[in-house]
Amino acid sequence: MKLKSFSKNGLHGQISVPGDKSISHRGLILGAISDGTTQLHHFLAADDCLSTLNALKDLGVPITRKNDFLTIEGQGLTGLKRPTKSLDMGNAGTATRLLAGLLAGQSFNSTLIGDSSLSKRPMGRVQTPLQQMGAKIELTDGHLPMTITGQKLHSIDYQMTVASAQVKSALIFAALQADEKSTIKEFLPTRDHTERLLNKFGANITTSDDGYTITVEPHPHLVGQDLTIPGDMSSAAFFITAASIIPNSKITILNVGINPTRTGLLKILEKMGGKVKIINRSQSDGEPTADLEIESAQLKPIKITSKDIPDVIDELPLVALLAAAANGVSEVTGALELRVKETDRISTIVTELQKLGIKITELTDGFIIDGRDDWQIQDSKLDSHGDHRIGMMLAIAALRVKEPLTLENEDAISISYPQFFDDLKEIEDADSN
Repeated sequence: MKLKSFSKNGLHGQISVPGDKSISHRGLILGAISDGTTQLHHFLAADDCLSTLNALKDLGVPITRKNDFLTIEGQGLTGLKRPTKSLDMGNAGTATRLLAGLLAGQSFNSTLIGDSSLSKRPMGRVQTPLQQMGAKIELTDGHLPMTITGQKLHSIDYQMTVASAQVKSALIFAALQADEKSTIKEFLPTRDHTERLLNKFGANITTSDDGYTITVEPHPHLVGQDLTIPGDMSSAAFFITAASIIPNSKITILNVGINPTRTGLLKILEKMGGKVKIINRSQSDGEPTADLEIESAQLKPIKITSKDIPDVIDELPLVALLAAAANGVSEVTGALELRVKETDRISTIVTELQKLGIKITELTDGFIIDGRDDWQIQDSKLDSHGDHRIGMMLAIAALRVKEPLTLENEDAISISYPQFFDDLKEIEDADSN
């Protein structure tokens, strides 16, 4: 597809972004294992979340959807049914790992499969700790298909070896079904949507004052909820980046989730001299929300290390883009996790940004970028490589250049943000309305 290119007038106006992907996955699962009816408002009806929805239907959960409104008839923690076929998770890595923890403690067997991309992503990181709880999980060379033999689980006192909210959440879902209280210790705090939502649904999950230790009481009575999902910070991040690097821009993004574990990009942008205001703060179903005002700014280079990565893992392609627009050398290290996302994101970021004439050097666990105002295009044919976040990042990058660019494999964007180009057009055309 042809990408929109440079506009001297900048970006203007206000938009709302779709519901948070992480919370949409978790809201679906919690509604399914609660007693009574759960209603989800502002649900993200993207491919990944629809894979979760369909998998839960295959597990015997009645779910109805009208656009971004869902009604889930909960079956309770022990009420799921044995599926009559393999659960097709599509590209949904989050749902695959969370369901692995949940299904490990059920009374039936199940098999999870995925598309070609998901089938390359490592699943041993969730298999190993679950096996320590007595789970029986078989992988195919460390990947999907995954066959789970459901059985009784015992408690665990586990020290996390990777900074992964997905692995942590899988262990929490398993711990809900264990014989005694479980403790999970992180070496870096990760997003805590699972803990927040479980407590809203009636569980007893406590987190230590320092945020590193999570304690899970087993066999809670979960009750269905009426839940409004805030706007996804990871989706808002594309427009935050766009307004920051496109001269003469000023936009507002409404009702964005500002969970402290998800605002890493805002902290990085502040250090780079970005102009972001957080206004109209409120609380929505246990999650803090706000409106964001963003203006274009002359950015400074930055150095990011492993301690910064968990809060910004999904936004690192955009951090690379921000660094490319700053004057000076930026460095990102400690991001080895990017190697096992939808693509090898380190390699893909480097390959695609080099096409734009950006001086970027690949490291084992990150990259070095020599940023500057003007880019000299080397190749006008950009490619998402089937990775939704890379595709959207490149569409934002195209707004800074005057040469016509095209994007291949743009369909991948529907994995997390089907209306991305419609929302982008809203702020591109705002001055002409």
